[in-house]
Amino acid sequence: MDNEENLYYPFALKIEWEVAHWAKLCGSSSTVFTDLLSIDRVIVTGESFDVYYCDIIECVKSLYGDPDFTQYLTFSLEWHYADDNKTVHLFHDMHTSKWWWKTQKKLDAQHPGRTIVPTIISSNKTQTVYPMYLTIGNIPKELHHKPSPGSHVLLAYLPTSHLEHITNKASHHRTIANLYHTCLHHVLAPLIPAGTEGILMHSSDGARCHCHPIFASFVSDYPEQLMTTGVKFGECLKCDVDAKDTGTFVHTCATAGIKPIIHPFWEDLPFTNIFRTIMPDVLHQLYQGLIKHLLAWLSAACGGAEIDAYPQLLRHHCRRLPPNHHIHLFTKGITCLSCISGTEHAQICHFILRIIIDICLPNNLNAGHLLQAVHGLLNSLYLTQYPCHSSETLHSLDEALDHFHPNKDIFIQFGIHNNFNLPKLHAACHYHLMITLFSTTDNYNTEYTEHLHIDLAKDAYCATNHKDEFIQMTCWLEQKEKILQHQKFVSWCLAGGHHFEPYHSHPPDMTFHQEQVMTKHPTAKAVSIQKLVEDYGMTHFHEALAHYIVHKCQGDHSVPLHDRELDHLVGDIHFPFHHLPICHKIKWCSIDTGGLTKGHVTLDSVHTKPQQKLGSQLIHQRSDTVFVRLGEDSVTNDLKGFSVGQIRVIFSLPPKSLQLLFPPTVNIPPHLTYTEWFTPFPSAPD
Repeated sequence: MDNEENLYYPFALKIEWEVAHWAKLCGSSSTVFTDLLSIDRVIVTGESFDVYYCDIIECVKSLYGDPDFTQYLTFSLEWHYADDNKTVHLFHDMHTSKWWWKTQKKLDAQHPGRTIVPTIISSNKTQTVYPMYLTIGNIPKELHHKPSPGSHVLLAYLPTSHLEHITNKASHHRTIANLYHTCLHHVLAPLIPAGTEGILMHSSDGARCHCHPIFASFVSDYPEQLMTTGVKFGECLKCDVDAKDTGTFVHTCATAGIKPIIHPFWEDLPFTNIFRTIMPDVLHQLYQGLIKHLLAWLSAACGGAEIDAYPQLLRHHCRRLPPNHHIHLFTKGITCLSCISGTEHAQICHFILRIIIDICLPNNLNAGHLLQAVHGLLNSLYLTQYPCHSSETLHSLDEALDHFHPNKDIFIQFGIHNNFNLPKLHAACHYHLMITLFSTTDNYNTEYTEHLHIDLAKDAYCATNHKDEFIQMTCWLEQKEKILQHQKFVSWCLAGGHHFEPYHSHPPDMTFHQEQVMTKHPTAKAVSIQKLVEDYGMTHFHEALAHYIVHKCQGDHSVPLHDRELDHLVGDIHFPFHHLPICHKIKWCSIDTGGLTKGHVTLDSVHTKPQQKLGSQLIHQRSDTVFVRLGEDSVTNDLKGFSVGQIRVIFSLPPKSLQLLFPPTVNIPPHLTYTEWFTPFPSAPD
């Protein structure tokens, strides 16, 4: 606004002028505070609200220009196919999705050659804080899996007031909804001109592009989805509404004297269909939704007289699961659990089908329908989480749901449910469409915001004195951000600048690439050999290690030694140590296609622990059994290439001892195991 048109210049707004006028001319009496509260828009409906937020355009620019992301940023759209005839589409990252292609065509019709920056907003409301997070779709999903790379930034803290002073229920709900949309309107308003006309943005390599930041995805749980879209509870957020029914909500609210959300925050956002931006939520819709319901249904099915022992059967199976293969052991069963987390629900899914295979249903009902229903639901659960989808796997996802629905009436026959009008169950039928539009579900998982909540909300809150905490939290986060930015600058200078290597996004090949991961430090730094023999079961440790040393020193291509010569060499070996560092666990973690290890995804693990006493509870010794491929170069799937053994100890040899026991040309792994081998597999079946 020009100075001549703005009566309050140099103040931008009337409210700024009135606050400044009050601060300079009024004293400190109680009446002047009343004068402050009389200023319009400082207090509304009896309570004022503070919204702490960053400029969303500056947040987008900071991610776009971050040197750590420059080589990974994606600008051009791609179609990926699984076959040479280009008939089977692949969807994995956001730039392979149909939404970006369709939006790019609309943008090119108005501004040819411009670049889209998909803006992804996510939230994680708690009773104390209501943080909103931001990331952009140009950053690959491999960098979204962890909060440590900084691919998400804190956008805003929304008010968490419950407006308890508003006693009328309808007015209370309407005011909360309007407050939510008003706050988000202020936060996201800069996206309207930027998304329509575009802005110039610079990446850290100096390239300049004319970009359009567009609101693309909103990641949240079901209550926030309803608040965002204005849909009432129980209704689908994505299904089409009959043309005859449009406007009925407004007319009904007018008749009841209730004002609907006339101006939602998204009404002016360009290229945005808010109902399409609501993403599938694996954590809350599936694990904390459908799986939670499924466990309740199965527990309720155990109420018949003929299967009174079924809850004990559940606990019986859970207590006796073998302690291996990275499966959580529910030693007290699963029917007595409360407040089950998403991780625990995921662990229960590993064995729940096995538990109900032998179940005897009341009234001689066919258990086949129960098994088919559970099998179909579990199939859809795992298919939904594929890191790469094709036209064929999406068809399999639809088939899994079709497998569940014809058999779900078994729960109605139990008297557990009268119907299946569950929003989270209905939402699963839209997963196929949403994956083709916005790619796979690991691009927008609410589990990521759960991790962000620790860094950007809980830690910040703990750093305050819990009085006027939001001011302190924002200051604390700002200081932390400046320190991290300067740390990046120092690292950049010490490294002599960034040397970007070409990065090309490739679809995951759906194979299990894994990496062995050990703890940074040993579990026990110095355990005596005598204790290893007594507590860990390393009965023949001296002989086994001596044979290993002789074998490594002789080499793989030397002439095999006779037994007498071997015994003579073994007898001449003396160990220059009496204690060894040991580890209690080996993990194998998944590796994504970009070569980045996702440390929180453990595919398998091996444990070796001695017997110990924890309080009054005696924890028995654990030595896991493993299936070992013999030889580093063995690629055969025949049983001849494998053997079964029990790992007793995972240990390391002291570095100084290596120089005394092995020649310098021999490479010794940093970790060794003492393994007791089972009988070899026979050449022919018995």
